[in-house]
Amino acid sequence: MITELLPARHGLVEGRDVFVFDGLVPDSDLAQYVEAVESAPFTRTESAKHETAEYKHWVSEAPLANLTQLPLWGATERAIAYARPGESYRPYRAYTNYAAYGDMLCTHTDCHPDGRELTALWFFSMHWESEWGGETMFFDSSGDAMFCASPKPGRLVLFDGAIAHVGRPPSRLCYAPRYTFAIKLALDGPA
Repeated sequence: MITELLPARHGLVEGRDVFVFDGLVPDSDLAQYVEAVESAPFTRTESAKHETAEYKHWVSEAPLANLTQLPLWGATERAIAYARPGESYRPYRAYTNYAAYGDMLCTHTDCHPDGRELTALWFFSMHWESEWGGETMFFDSSGDAMFCASPKPGRLVLFDGAIAHVGRPPSRLCYAPRYTFAIKLALDGPA
């Protein structure tokens, strides 16, 4: 069942928005996404930023031409319209990150501080335990953690790309992969 489009939570990090939406895609669609990423080709080529280029993590690029055909794209667009009424955003990159216990993931931003970009981050799993970790943490300019989003199955976290953040790898107790599907969005103008 798809829930009404209201965020489960909303937070601000130095005046920049983080929205958490749950239940936007039915479990049947989520199961198809999980099955697709479990067989996707991943390469260990992604790094968070130039300063941490030696710490690569696993990524699988998604063709932008296919993005707007996915059922989750409609949910993403509705969340964007809720978060940024009157503005239009276009996707410029879509990819899935894979993280497992022991992986090194580094704090980064997705755009310049004056950029008007959004990141839509979907958590792809059918089950997740809180003891498994894998949270996405959001930090202020001093490096203090200000907001946390747990990797609840099918959750969408929509946030200002200029917020420093990091996806934490799963804990030692977790043998499941942590999959996140990221859509990077640039401001196109007024809607």
